[in-house]
Amino acid sequence: DISEMEFAKSKSGHDKNQIYLIKEKDEKFVYLVNGTSHTLDMPKKKNVKHIQIIKNLPIEVTEILKETLSDLTIKRAIKQYCRMNAGRQES
Repeated sequence: DISEMEFAKSKSGHDKNQIYLIKEKDEKFVYLVNGTSHTLDMPKKKNVKHIQIIKNLPIEVTEILKETLSDLTIKRAIKQYCRMNAGRQES
């Protein structure tokens, strides 16, 4: 379900500040994908405490995620999100 799509930002570890798409979550862990080093069939397992969930994704990002979910679309969505956020922090 697309409305359930959430990004997460890593708060600790060597991947600090990395943006991921949350593929699944349970009580203690989230399974993160970024389309490159962590693909849909090899998600990164990370403790929930170590991420910050990004709920309100810009429409430009959710549009990309509406396409068939693949590593490529995930990679594009994350890239788009980072591009939009970079512009936001400068102003």
